[in-house]
Amino acid sequence: MTPQTPSPAAGPAPTPGRARHRPVLGFVLDNLVWLILLIALTAFGLFIPKFLQIGIFLNILEQSTFVGVIAVGLSLTLIAGEMDLSVESVMALAAMLVALTFGTGGAGGGLELDPAWLAFPVSLAMALGVGAAVGALNGLLVVRFEINAFIVTLASYIWGRGLVVALSGGRSVYGLPDALRGVAVQRLLGVPLLAWVLIAVYLVFSFLLAKTPFGRHLFMIGGNAVASNRAGIRVARNVILAFLLSGMLAGLAGWLLASRTAGATANLGIGMLFQAFAAVVIGGVSLRGGVGRLSGVFAGVLLLSSIQTAINVMGMPPHYTMMIQGLLVLTAVLLDTAKNNLRRSYF
Repeated sequence: MTPQTPSPAAGPAPTPGRARHRPVLGFVLDNLVWLILLIALTAFGLFIPKFLQIGIFLNILEQSTFVGVIAVGLSLTLIAGEMDLSVESVMALAAMLVALTFGTGGAGGGLELDPAWLAFPVSLAMALGVGAAVGALNGLLVVRFEINAFIVTLASYIWGRGLVVALSGGRSVYGLPDALRGVAVQRLLGVPLLAWVLIAVYLVFSFLLAKTPFGRHLFMIGGNAVASNRAGIRVARNVILAFLLSGMLAGLAGWLLASRTAGATANLGIGMLFQAFAAVVIGGVSLRGGVGRLSGVFAGVLLLSSIQTAINVMGMPPHYTMMIQGLLVLTAVLLDTAKNNLRRSYF
């Protein structure tokens, strides 16, 4: 029998040397951001006195909570091949509504519930509901009306910010009841409760992406929506659900932020969208869709928070944080391209 000629599209067969290095290279590519975080922390420890302390690490975790939570929602939409720029405004809107309802100072309405602990579940449900409503609206506009997600969520970002100012009249709200302040001031096993919430969010949504049909379908949709639809996956429903969950996570972040600040201001959370976007890109979530791990995003959030903490400890002007974040985002995009090229060559 005459041997078949290999198809040109098949590409060259991997050499034994490449096959040997695949596991190591794959591990490095999948965990590159953790390596960068380790290098950064080591450098900070060497050059900044008393930086490597448990108290500073706990502070980094606590400060990462709000950006970290909205970064999860942003990751869901990016993995699905879409984008959600509204998360910052949804967070601020949820925080403002909670503050206006339960705050006793400024523009607050001072609602009192009996028993007082009911303020905790009621305010949380309010924040999650606001986020879910905006997220579902974004998803419906993207899927049903086939409007570009960038345009839809940018519009939501703008009108959301405007609504925050309109509702508050530009005034601050403060004086939230103790029932809402517990999550921001309590500790569990010596670790701030906010840090436990952040860890729980990442564990839950990492499981959701890795172990459930919804998670697997999101990756498939982000990789090729047309093929996913032909395979029987309900693309529209899954994309809308991704936006809805992104909105709910933004609402949760807003509720946590209101608890931490004991109120809300008209400019609450400004700039957190860019921090979350930077963390997501640094963490390895591809802007092309279909690729990403929340463990990498978590490391990206910690890296940015560590840099910000180091700058504060050194007493440097805060604008250095923005400069470094911008450089990190650009570096992350370049690394993403390099990693894709390496994967095509070795895998």
